[in-house]
Amino acid sequence: MTSRALGTGVVLAVTLAAAVVALPAAALPAPAPDPHGPRADFNGDGYPDLAFAAPGATVKGFKGAGYVGVAYGSRNGIKDSAKRVFTQASAGVPGTPEAGDAFGGAVTSADLDQDGYADLVVGSPGEKIGTAAAGGGVTVLWGGPGGLAGGATLLTGEEYAGLGRWLAVGDFDGDGTPDVVGAGHMALHALSGPFTRDGVAAAATEIPNADDWRNLDVAAGDLNGDGRDDLAVVANDGDEYDARRIMTGFGGPAGLGPDLTAVKGKNGYNLQGGEHIAVGNVNNDRYADLAVGRAVDGYDSDLDLPLAKGGMLTYVPGGASGPQGTRALVLNQDSPGVPGVAEHSDNFGASVAIGDTDGDGYGEIAVGVPGEDQGTVASAGGLVVLPGTAAGPTGLTRTRAPCGCSRPPPPASRPRARSASATGRSARWPRRRNWAAASTADRAPLQPLIRATGRPGDSRQPSVNRPPFVRQWPRLLTSGGEVRSRTRAFVTRWAP
Repeated sequence: MTSRALGTGVVLAVTLAAAVVALPAAALPAPAPDPHGPRADFNGDGYPDLAFAAPGATVKGFKGAGYVGVAYGSRNGIKDSAKRVFTQASAGVPGTPEAGDAFGGAVTSADLDQDGYADLVVGSPGEKIGTAAAGGGVTVLWGGPGGLAGGATLLTGEEYAGLGRWLAVGDFDGDGTPDVVGAGHMALHALSGPFTRDGVAAAATEIPNADDWRNLDVAAGDLNGDGRDDLAVVANDGDEYDARRIMTGFGGPAGLGPDLTAVKGKNGYNLQGGEHIAVGNVNNDRYADLAVGRAVDGYDSDLDLPLAKGGMLTYVPGGASGPQGTRALVLNQDSPGVPGVAEHSDNFGASVAIGDTDGDGYGEIAVGVPGEDQGTVASAGGLVVLPGTAAGPTGLTRTRAPCGCSRPPPPASRPRARSASATGRSARWPRRRNWAAASTADRAPLQPLIRATGRPGDSRQPSVNRPPFVRQWPRLLTSGGEVRSRTRAFVTRWAP
């Protein structure tokens, strides 16, 4: 089932896309077969490829037209010489570059036409559709023996719908072929596979927006363990800027139904959510779980959500009836076991991802903290990784919270885990040339934090000898336990 992650921002450094993934492919274990087909092997050579995007890039003089690209993998890792960039001016790609199109505003992948090659799905939320400004659209670039080539339009939106701002892929009807969800500011469209090469889906559904909510992020995974993927959505809840809700739409024989259900907390009210959501298995049961990042703080809801200070993370375990809001856990950087100190505008939770980084069957939750100061460097940013256990993320003790969820007790005189940024290398990290190749025994002590920081020219910038790292948060798309975002991403592969 699919896993979803990561948050806000628009900058992409193409050179970083290659640098971050410079781990030898021979040292990485082969990715497990995906029931949805190849996820990021666009040329079918058996090696995972890396897709990247720059939705704010200028193309042919049009500011913010945007582009996407792919760097192909090999037995020695990503090939710098094999990068290709695609714009709406490229041969076979639908549309034309226009200012503000934001082509690449979201990216994901799946084998939509079932030909054995992964295809790249691209959102362009600012796309002008006819005379409809910023209607947005969703495009597919087809994979094949030579890699990505040609494409088709999958969805187009109405005026100012911003369709393609968020994307999710899952098998919502359980037929073994991937389906696509395209989301805009208030619109949700589901397309059921398989797809023809003209981009025509087997079926199309628009999910009604009965309460005029405003979408903030989407993700997909099997939340109730029935073998079909479900849709998870975080949205603005009501007229308050900082009010958030978490909603789910369950898959069925006919795909996604017409209704989304709000996740409730212990108090019977909507569980407060955030702006970013990821789906994955943290507690190693048969149900996918939710990780919701809420980076916004400093608003009215802080009175009821004290852990919103500096940003917070909410973990919601899955169950036979879907997400179990009454068992939710919430934490911030003042919570036991979480390094750092909660400070206004740290933006803890601005990106989230779930993946099993140590191969123990339990998914870790990676949390981006782009506003974190590192020494004298303001807003250098950082990454926190919380290991998963049968009880959820480690270091959490449930107590009642005003939001209707559970939260750790207030911080006292508790030791803080060491950060890599404090000394350049934590004693908890194995001194290995290739971290991804380190044994499970070596990596077991890496709890509960993997964090690094750096900027161009910063001597503290970690190399590939260290664990996966966040810098300018460009958006990347990878295979295996993928980590991706509509506007940011941070590691190339969850490598067990």
